[in-house]
Amino acid sequence: MIKRTRLIASALVGLSLHASPSLAEFQRGYVAMMGSSTIVPFVKEAAEKATSHAHIHAPLIQASGTGGGIKLFCEGFGPESPDVALASRAMKPKEREECERNGIAKILEVKIGYDALILAQSAKAEPWTLTHDEARMAFAKWLVSGDGTMALNPHHQWKDVKASLPNTRIELLGPPATSGTHDAFLDLLSELECKKRPWVPEGPKEITADLQRKCRSVREDGIYKEGRDNDLSHVDMVASNPTQTIGLFGYKMLTDHSGKLRAIPIDGIEPSYANISSDTYPGARPLYLYVKARNVGVTPGLSEFLAEITSETASGDKGYLRKAGLITLPAQDRSAIVALLREAGVSPAHAGAPTKPSQGTTSKKK
Repeated sequence: MIKRTRLIASALVGLSLHASPSLAEFQRGYVAMMGSSTIVPFVKEAAEKATSHAHIHAPLIQASGTGGGIKLFCEGFGPESPDVALASRAMKPKEREECERNGIAKILEVKIGYDALILAQSAKAEPWTLTHDEARMAFAKWLVSGDGTMALNPHHQWKDVKASLPNTRIELLGPPATSGTHDAFLDLLSELECKKRPWVPEGPKEITADLQRKCRSVREDGIYKEGRDNDLSHVDMVASNPTQTIGLFGYKMLTDHSGKLRAIPIDGIEPSYANISSDTYPGARPLYLYVKARNVGVTPGLSEFLAEITSETASGDKGYLRKAGLITLPAQDRSAIVALLREAGVSPAHAGAPTKPSQGTTSKKK
């Protein structure tokens, strides 16, 4: 549940009227951010650095899931609506439309790096591999039957999906439907399938709403078990059940618990750092900050935070966020983000453009 009352109560401490009538009547004394729990650890670390370096008020950061964060973000400019939505998927067209209806006309899409959607088994188990189609056969709610019609998934044992797997019940532990990880999983299951017959009977064209719903669905017959985002109990459940249960995790969860978990390659591709950062691994997914452009230079500390998190010191190849588990963007993508922020009014002296060692760090305050 989104802790809306906490955000409102905390925000009212910084309530003030801005001098310009063209801006929102409400203004916080600090930055408010809400969304994906995958991004929260990285945002918190960058916020601590910005607070220390720039002497700004500590931002308010809350984990609510990607969908919940974007929903509040798009409600407007009031005390309950954050300056920044943290998202482990791209904002959907219908979400952008909702933002626009509520007066949020310009949104900065700031990609900060990558994570990956990883199917993991117990480290004690014999190594498995799955193809994209086999993953769909195991976890999708709807499959195409022999006569070309849609039918509920009939597979309940692992050997039904792949003959070499054990004759045990399929079980997948994963995040709730409000999570960006859950959305990314639906994308992974449907990416190829929804673009061909019989989902699109006439060939590769626009899919109907009903078929899209069926194609982007996960099982509801007890095989998929929801937990929390980054649920540590799921790590232990997978580790203790080597023949039946697999889990859906992010890259950092896998690396943090490499003694208990082993990644299952998809289509023969391992979720290595190089494969994820190059977008080769099928489960790679970008991480975003969605920022209200109007709030840059208005919400105290927002520009400084954006400068810090996109600096080379933070998000570069040797940055502290990479050490914390973030899969960083290629250099040219980082430069594009710097240019975007410069246009929005974030000082390029802080915005992370690579510099020569003699010039000092890019996050140094003027």
